[in-house]
Amino acid sequence: MRGLLSHRALLAVLGLLGLVAAFVLTTASPARAGENVFVEVTPNSVQAGSRVSIRASCDNNNDRQAQVTSDAFGRVMLRPDNGFLTGAVTVPGNKAPGDYPVNLDCSNGQTASTMLTVLNMAQPSKGPATGGGGTAGGRGPGSLLLVGGLVAVAVVAGVGARRKTGSRF
Repeated sequence: MRGLLSHRALLAVLGLLGLVAAFVLTTASPARAGENVFVEVTPNSVQAGSRVSIRASCDNNNDRQAQVTSDAFGRVMLRPDNGFLTGAVTVPGNKAPGDYPVNLDCSNGQTASTMLTVLNMAQPSKGPATGGGGTAGGRGPGSLLLVGGLVAVAVVAGVGARRKTGSRF
């Protein structure tokens, strides 16, 4: 009986997997070449003064250069690279923070755009003032106080336990 149940369960699982596979194969349309026009900037949020990579596609026209423009960095020519158009540019260090459109203009007239966020965060000169840090590594006065406090608590607990049990030497 047990073998019959596990056999039925296996057949049910395989049948369900077959139905899912049939659904996926019949409803998913295959990606056809020539339907993609896009531009992407990596990273899409960047500190002013940092370099960004640009990757784009101009449909079936990825064997020709394309132009990308943005107020964040000016104009960049993208070159063919393994089926895409690629390039890189540095955002000027004095660029004001904000969101900047990045526009792709393909030689076949197609366009695409994305957004680049420029950050201009001040770089800290040293760590934040969080206190003395007496217990942070080393044998400073803070760690000695901590160890001394633990010893005092242990002694008090030991004396209290000895009094309760009434044991003497």
